[in-house]
Amino acid sequence: MVIKTDLCAYTEYRIYPGRGQRFVAKDGKVSFFINSKADSLFHQRIKAVKLRWTQAWRRMNKKGKVDEQAKKRTRKAQKFQKAIVGMSLDDIKKKKAQKPELRQAAKEAAAKEAKARMSQKAKAAPAKGKTAAPKNQAKGQKLPKGAAAGGGGGKKDFKSKK
Repeated sequence: MVIKTDLCAYTEYRIYPGRGQRFVAKDGKVSFFINSKADSLFHQRIKAVKLRWTQAWRRMNKKGKVDEQAKKRTRKAQKFQKAIVGMSLDDIKKKKAQKPELRQAAKEAAAKEAKARMSQKAKAAPAKGKTAAPKNQAKGQKLPKGAAAGGGGGKKDFKSKK
């Protein structure tokens, strides 16, 4: 024989026949409570989620029912290589396959070449820039730290007349 049970509107516990308390609100909504405690807490407007013994709290805090739902397995991100600007995937694979000593030598050669290029640029730049002197040195005076950037920063003289 099947017994008809209802659920408590507050605690979500099963209510068997002969138990519980039914409440009909002014708008006609029917609530069925398991006992006077649940009824009283509902009318005090205390949220069921905040009480540890209610099913609502257990649901919010993920208690129970762990075995029913298998926990989601997070997939580990797979490594994936793709071509970058200026280098194809084949070139990258060839470089990785090279021995570290060869790679280090190539790196040093590239660094040496870049340094040589920079030194040539530095030699060429002073020949052009000798005619123009910085503004501060042309006047022959030294400005305070903040004034060089145009920030002021000096002492304010409120009494002086302009």
